[in-house]
Amino acid sequence: MRKHLRKFLPDHEAIRANRWLAPFGNTLLHPRLWHLNRHSAAGAVAAGMFCGLIPGPFQMLGAAICAVIFRVNLPLALFTTLYTNPFTIVPLYFLAYGLGRLALGGADGEFVAPPDWGPEGMLAWVRALMDWMAHLGKPLALGLVLLASLLAATGYLLARVAWRYYLVWAWRQRRLRRNAASGG
Repeated sequence: MRKHLRKFLPDHEAIRANRWLAPFGNTLLHPRLWHLNRHSAAGAVAAGMFCGLIPGPFQMLGAAICAVIFRVNLPLALFTTLYTNPFTIVPLYFLAYGLGRLALGGADGEFVAPPDWGPEGMLAWVRALMDWMAHLGKPLALGLVLLASLLAATGYLLARVAWRYYLVWAWRQRRLRRNAASGG
């Protein structure tokens, strides 16, 4: 599985040569951030799934910080945050709001869609997003943490199971090739 994923990952030299990342070179070039095994992959998926629900453009920053803190695969953590996009964010936030209401015992209120990106620019949109979140209050905040934790745990377990399944499959294929070569 590592062989299939490596073709999508940048190498150390690309990071070292990037002038914007040079000040963080010692931290970003730590070998465990780039090593790909079942532990680092599962942890990266969990970090990316958790941070994918962070509002606005801070998802990848959060995933990068989590990858550095927990020493899991950085590119995979960043890539995993992409499960949230303009098509999935509203249903996910609706689900988070429902989870929060359920956890709080059915608090009153109705779900209102998040603000659209307007011609005013990013700063106005971030302000509108913060107002929207403040209006939804506790159910959304609690629901986001609960949903992010649930998604992270599920992603971690699924990544571990998928990696294990792939290893067992590869072992069986290797044994079949060995038996066929030996005439067994």
